Amino acid sequence: MEIREELKKRILVIDGAMGTMIQRHKLTEADYRGERFKDWHCDVKGNNDLLNITKPEVIIGIHKQYLEAGADIIETNTFSSTAIAMADYGMESLAYELNVAAAQCARKAIEEYHAATSPSLQSEEGKGLRWVAGAIGPLNKTLSLSPDVNNPGYRAVTFDEVVNAYYDQVKGLVDGGVDILLVETIFDTLNAKAAIFAIKKYFRDTKKPELPVSISGTITDASGRTLSGQTLEAFYTSVMHAKPLSIGLNCALGAKEMRPHIEELSQLASCFVSAYPNAGLPNAMGEYDEHPEETAHYLEEWSKEGFVNIVGGCCGTTPDHIRHIAQEVKNINPRILPITETTLA
Repeated sequence: MEIREELKKRILVIDGAMGTMIQRHKLTEADYRGERFKDWHCDVKGNNDLLNITKPEVIIGIHKQYLEAGADIIETNTFSSTAIAMADYGMESLAYELNVAAAQCARKAIEEYHAATSPSLQSEEGKGLRWVAGAIGPLNKTLSLSPDVNNPGYRAVTFDEVVNAYYDQVKGLVDGGVDILLVETIFDTLNAKAAIFAIKKYFRDTKKPELPVSISGTITDASGRTLSGQTLEAFYTSVMHAKPLSIGLNCALGAKEMRPHIEELSQLASCFVSAYPNAGLPNAMGEYDEHPEETAHYLEEWSKEGFVNIVGGCCGTTPDHIRHIAQEVKNINPRILPITETTLA
């Protein structure tokens, strides 16, 4: 409930890109392997989630940079920490351990950040409050689309397999100590529904108090649809049974392109609204050129228009982007939740 109360008072800031920051470290294959995986049978460079185990100091350091920049919510480095995604590296059995380690890295970063922050600053208007969001990514296999153009009915994975993979991820994140579960970068709503089912099943099975769930989809182009073909309103309707803390959009688009969709979502949503766009659209080299001031300007405008409750950055964004965003929105009132009818007319 703590975060719900804080969201009523101010706009919260979520962190920026993890992958962008990891790339800055220019890690080698040996760095990714560490001592434990030095003889692993295939290359593991690029498996960023493995760094939770082999280079935790790198992940903790990145989290701390975002905290120092003004992030209220930091995401665990677990975008691909499921047995299904880890199968690319033959590391399916590590899924639970990766999630626990990632959550512990984020918690340690907050502890170290607080230890270095003066008590007076921590107590000022809730500014000392920080939360860990367990990042639950979209998977590299989809339930709604066939990977075989010659067989539209074929699926590379079943609903039960996706639920089981997400269940293990949720268990690891909760055991590691996250505060929120964030189902993000959703391009296939059926995958997201499997994640929601897994979350609900986990808390039913364990009888633990349910953690808040945040949901963030991805609009892939100017049509305003997800990759699996849903309109924004259809996507919203499909996942609201989860009674999320927030619903929003991230990735795929820069802020300029995302604006009309965030405006639409702010008019639909009965819960809090989040938005963390990319740093513009990628250039010909796949890199992001939008300066922190530009990204912050867009999110400041959305905040003034009353569209959002949580803002931050996705691909290409850095602590500099988050610092500018946090500065621009700190004195702007958050979006007010609408009063919804609870009975039929």
